[in-house]
This record gives sequence, C-alpha cells and structure tokens, in this order.
Amino acid sequence: MSSADSAPKAPGGTALLAGRTVARIGLGAMQLADPPGGRPGPSREQAVAVLRTAVARGVNHIDTAQFYGAGACNEVIRQALHPYSDDLSLVSKVGADHDMAAGTLVPAQRPEQLRASVEENLAALGTDHLAVVNLRRLDVAPGLVAEGDQRVDLDSQLAELMALRDAGTIGGIGLSNVDAAQLRQALPAGIVCVQNAHSPLDRAAEPVLEVCREHGVAWVPFFPLGSAFPAIPKVTEHPVVVEAAAALGVTRAQVGLAWHLAHYARTLLIPGTADPAHLADNLAAGAVRLDPATLAAIDALAPAA
Repeated sequence: MSSADSAPKAPGGTALLAGRTVARIGLGAMQLADPPGGRPGPSREQAVAVLRTAVARGVNHIDTAQFYGAGACNEVIRQALHPYSDDLSLVSKVGADHDMAAGTLVPAQRPEQLRASVEENLAALGTDHLAVVNLRRLDVAPGLVAEGDQRVDLDSQLAELMALRDAGTIGGIGLSNVDAAQLRQALPAGIVCVQNAHSPLDRAAEPVLEVCREHGVAWVPFFPLGSAFPAIPKVTEHPVVVEAAAALGVTRAQVGLAWHLAHYARTLLIPGTADPAHLADNLAAGAVRLDPATLAAIDALAPAA
C-alpha cells in the first residue's frame, strides 16, 4: 500500500484556500478553550486529543485567533500539533484583542494593531507563517462594533495585510463580517476567503456569497447551524431538517452541514467542538448526500437576501 493509499481521506472532499488544497471540513478552534455562552471549556488534555484526532482523520484547515480564550486556543494548537506538517493550513483572525485587565474583547482595527495581532499569533503558535489571516470588520453586529478611532477605512487595513503577505508572513488575506460592496472593494487585494454568518435559516449574506461565486473566492460560514445566541435560530430544530435527518438516518447537524457543502463547491466548513463524538459526526457529514427534493425544501426555509 502506498503512502497516498494510507493517507486519511479529506472530510467532505477538497477545495483550494490561498493556493493550498484543504479538506472542505476543517475545525474551528474557539470551543477548545472559549466555548460560547459561558459554557465550561474542555480540559487541556481533551482539547489536545480532539486536535490530534481531527488531523489524524484528514483535517488540515484549522481556524483560530489569538483573542480566542485570551490566547489559550493558540497555546493548545501549538501543544497538540507543533511542529506542523507541511499540508496543515493554520488560519487566524485579526481585528480584536483580549483586554486582560477588563477580561473582555475590544476592537483592534487600526493597521498597526492588525500587524501586532499577526505577530502575536505567530509567536503563540510557534510559526513564521500563517496560511491565511482573516480581517474581522466591526461595522455591524454580531459581536463588537467599532467606534471612534477604531472606525478604520478598509483600504488602509488591506494595505497593511498586503505588506505582510508580500513579506511572506501570511499566505492569503480573508475578510469576515463584510457586505457585498466591501468585498468588491477588496477584491483587487486578492481576497481568498470570506467568513460571514450564513445558514439555511439565515440567508442574509447570500449577496456576499454570490460575489464569491463570481470570483472563485472560498466561503467559510460561521454559525452554519445557527447559534445558542438569542435571536439566531437553530437549524437542527427546524421540522424540515428534523424530517430529512430521520429519513436519511443521519443527525440533524449533518443535514445542515451537508446543505452547506452542496450549496457552493468552494464552501469550507469549520465546525467547532471539543467533543470527540461530535467531531466524528461533523466529519461524517462530508459523506451525506441530500437529494434534489431535500435540497429544495431546505433552500426554501429562508429567502435569499
């Protein structure tokens, strides 16, 4: 048996991200140290085990940020996976910082803050290169909204990230929480991916996705199954999804994730979990195929914006 035959199969197939081939189902690291809603996080041993299991099963796209868990997410990634394999794409996010004194997140949108955040990520992860850095814009909710001197023009931010890319510090530039006009404005900078809230029940970002389709930009939805946050409906509770899961003999979450994979060929999923069983279920969603009638029924759950 060749090494290629023995290599783990990429969950969900593969797509390109900043010129690198990645599995379409990756792993979002936030829940490894900073679960939403104030839920307790896993032990360090559990978090390390989940990361190593994910990589052993073919995950090679890990999404993180230095401000997740006040640096704890990057610490656990380094402990679990350093030295990193050549095919592992570490993707981080900048635009916010963790205020240690206040114990809260604060905006960090100014160009010099973006550079400092990239350098902090590199140091914490123990690497000299990030596959992609996503710029989280703070123009509108969810999350922080920039005010005062934190309201920075997009072109100035992109210029700083382009300089880092030219220096070889980062491989590609992504955007998060942007509208279609901002994405079009940024395209000349060579945007490789967009992270926006998007689910079968929340199609408000569909115009942004359409720009991604036009230009072959990867799409990385957050809240792909809804969220525990108020006013964000849970995909797994919708009767159409419940019925589809029962008919297929799969989980409701797998139906939702499979819808995303079918919706756009360059969608990359980064579901987060610290639970080995949930990780296995998420990765198995890559093998779920929804028939045309089921896809149409789920498409109809929310109007495209």
